[in-house]
Amino acid sequence: MEIINQQKVRRTDNSLLAVTHLTQLLHYCTGIGGFIVPLILWLTSKDTVEGMNEHGKSIINFQLSLLVYILISIPAILFFGLGLLGFVFVGVIGFIMPIVNAVKASNGEAPSTFMTIPFIS
Repeated sequence: MEIINQQKVRRTDNSLLAVTHLTQLLHYCTGIGGFIVPLILWLTSKDTVEGMNEHGKSIINFQLSLLVYILISIPAILFFGLGLLGFVFVGVIGFIMPIVNAVKASNGEAPSTFMTIPFIS
């Protein structure tokens, strides 16, 4: 019986990394799609695409951080409307950071972790 050593070949696909970051913008169309689609892309290709594990963890941490900021902003509305500023902040950051990270991913750079709580390390 012959044993064949099959090593997984990791490919470099910066365009898939950029698309994975841009799928976060599905929140503005579907509500939850900005979390589910990047999660599926990360889980299916983290072993085959170089850098996908790092970028995927960054995306999931960022989306969970935005959820925490929204949950904090809800009761903060009672405190002089500061929660409204929190909602505006989450909306702006949730729109800008995926685009910034998509550009970084297409250039082969590491993703930015601005305002990200590291849930998954």
